[in-house]
Amino acid sequence: MRIVVIGGSGLVGSQVVKLLGEHGHDAVAASLETGCNVITGEGLDAALEGADVVVDVSNSPSFADEDVMRFFATSTENQVAAEKKAGVRHHVALSIVGCDRAPDSGYLRAKVAQEALVEKSDVAYSIVRATQFFEFGKAIADSATIGDEVHLPPVGFQPVASEDVARLVGRTAAGSPVNGIVEIGGPQRYRFDEFVAAALKRVGDPRRVVTDPQAPYFGQVLADDTLVPDERAELGTTTYDAFVQAMSQR
Repeated sequence: MRIVVIGGSGLVGSQVVKLLGEHGHDAVAASLETGCNVITGEGLDAALEGADVVVDVSNSPSFADEDVMRFFATSTENQVAAEKKAGVRHHVALSIVGCDRAPDSGYLRAKVAQEALVEKSDVAYSIVRATQFFEFGKAIADSATIGDEVHLPPVGFQPVASEDVARLVGRTAAGSPVNGIVEIGGPQRYRFDEFVAAALKRVGDPRRVVTDPQAPYFGQVLADDTLVPDERAELGTTTYDAFVQAMSQR
């Protein structure tokens, strides 16, 4: 199959393109780097010509509430319109576990809006929701930093390796549309504040983690289960220890 990966030059997208290619698919990356702009629509029709499947793993360059909502709404509407013209049979979108349980987060509200546009389109679809990536640990800590303290709540946290997410996205793209949602999380569940504290200590980061039940995560005060997948979710096979070891060898 010809599978076009929107955002295919990024962390997950580049891995999806590689994995699909290794399994015999004609997988191509479509991004600003390749001349495809999902906001203006420039290059989108050309990128989707002959495509059987479109995988959207793109992300907003700005996390400001209005910017991120505009990005996901506009890019999804443009993709769906171009898919209909091209005869695309399957749209796969990467989303976030718990986005529908976090109405106070502008970013997660935008992901819910993206999902809704995909669901109501006339293109068969699959939505893959993933938990937070191991790779984003520092960015998460930075977003919660006040002075030299990192304020995080004592809630469930089940991060996953981006490679495991890419595998599920690739398999989903190569399979039949589920017209629904599949989830993936990491193999181990942690407490959010304790995981980040250990991760910072591991790399010699002097910041102190402060346990704060009211500390928001991208604008949302979290319940214990907001960020963790349900019991039907697929679990990645890469542990955090294995991920750190692999990163240290690169």
